[in-house]
Amino acid sequence: MIKSFNSLFVTMFGLGKIKFIPGTFGSLATTIILFYLFHILNTSSNIILIVLIIIFIYSFFAVASYIKNSENKDPGEIIIDEFLGQSIPIYLYEISHGTTKESGEALIYYSIFFILFRYFDIIKPFPVSFFDKNFKNSFGVIMDDICAGLYVVLSMVCFIIIKSYIL
Repeated sequence: MIKSFNSLFVTMFGLGKIKFIPGTFGSLATTIILFYLFHILNTSSNIILIVLIIIFIYSFFAVASYIKNSENKDPGEIIIDEFLGQSIPIYLYEISHGTTKESGEALIYYSIFFILFRYFDIIKPFPVSFFDKNFKNSFGVIMDDICAGLYVVLSMVCFIIIKSYIL
């Protein structure tokens, strides 16, 4: 039973089983889910943070269990890591400055976060590549996407700083 749950969990309830670009679909689903939670349901950011932390912690166990008897230690159908990495810039955007974001503005930023996250996840600049190549376990599977998400945040901070000097 736990093995079945872990399989559903790491594939985001089967979404990762899509043969064509499952990571992109996982990132897109994350973007849609978080938009819905923040802007349609108006879910508290504290509740979302608690859920994200629980997912993060459980992911290490679930991914380890999923890849335990597999030769491929980072199969494409595991997309819970995309969920976690994509969540970082979106969550930080939503809690930034303590201001309420308009849905239209949020859609623009969410789209930018989605594109940048997919870019960093595919290109794998250091340290994304370091975790991807050197840790063939649940830690490596998850941490390369966490780093990609942090690169999105870093990119946006740099953009905001540059923009403040130009305008």
